Amino acid sequence: MKGLVCCVLLALPSPFVRAQSPFDGTWKIDLAESPAPTTPYAYSLQGGVYRCMTCDPTLVLPADGRDHAVAGNPCSDTARIDVVNDRTILETDKKGGRTVGTSEMTVTADGNSATVDWMESCNANREAISGKDVLSRVSEGPPGSHAISGAWRILKRENRSESALVVTLKLEGNTFSFSDPSGQSYAAKLDGTETPFRGDLNKTNVSVKRLKDGSIEETDKRDGRVVEVTRFAPTVDRKTMTVAMEDKRTGTVREFVLRRQ
Repeated sequence: MKGLVCCVLLALPSPFVRAQSPFDGTWKIDLAESPAPTTPYAYSLQGGVYRCMTCDPTLVLPADGRDHAVAGNPCSDTARIDVVNDRTILETDKKGGRTVGTSEMTVTADGNSATVDWMESCNANREAISGKDVLSRVSEGPPGSHAISGAWRILKRENRSESALVVTLKLEGNTFSFSDPSGQSYAAKLDGTETPFRGDLNKTNVSVKRLKDGSIEETDKRDGRVVEVTRFAPTVDRKTMTVAMEDKRTGTVREFVLRRQ
C-alpha cells in the first residue's frame, strides 16, 4: 500500500505535491465588502481658480477651460478645468497632447453629496481604467464658491473597470510576485531587496517582507522616499484577502477585500 501511495503522488502534478501558499492565485476586489476611506478630500473653486490641496501633487490652476502646464506628475504634463455649470466641473489631464485622464464631479441639488466619474490610463499598456464614486460632504466651501468646494469623503465605490479589480499573486520560496492586467508587475525577494515595479510610470521601487502574522508587507519608494505601504493578509480559509494601502504622504488608508477567483 505504501508503494502504491508513493506512485500516485509521483504521478500527480507538482501543485498537488507542494502545497500552494495562501497568496497564490488570481484575486478580485469585492467593492461591496471593501470599506470606503475615511480621509476627506478638499476642493475649492472660487474667483476663477481651482484648487485641490489633497491631490498628489497638489493642483492649483485657472478654471478657464484651457490646458495649463503642471509639474510633478509623470502621467500628465497639462491639466484643464471646465466649469460645466454651477454644480459640475470637468478636469482633463493630457500627456503630449493626448488625453490620459478625466474626472467629472457633479454635486446634487441639496449640496450634500456628489458623484465623480473618472478615467485614467497611467499604466504601461495605456489601458483606460474607469470608475464611479459617490461622495458625502464633510464641510462647506467658502461663501460664494462653486458647489464642489469643501471637504468630501468617499461614501461608496460604485464601479470599476474589470482590469482595475484583478491582481495575480504568488509566493514561491523566497520570492513574492504581483501582476495586474494593466502591465504592472514585480517579483521581489522577502529579504527586503528593492526591485523595480515594472510597467509603473512613476518609476517605483518595491521591497517586501513577511510579517509575524504571516501577511506580506510591500513598501513602495520613489526617489529614495517611502510613498506607500501595502499589506496583503489572506484569511485562514484562503478564500478572501484583506489589502490595506497606506499613503505615507497624505496619511490616507485604503482597504479592500479581495476574493479568490
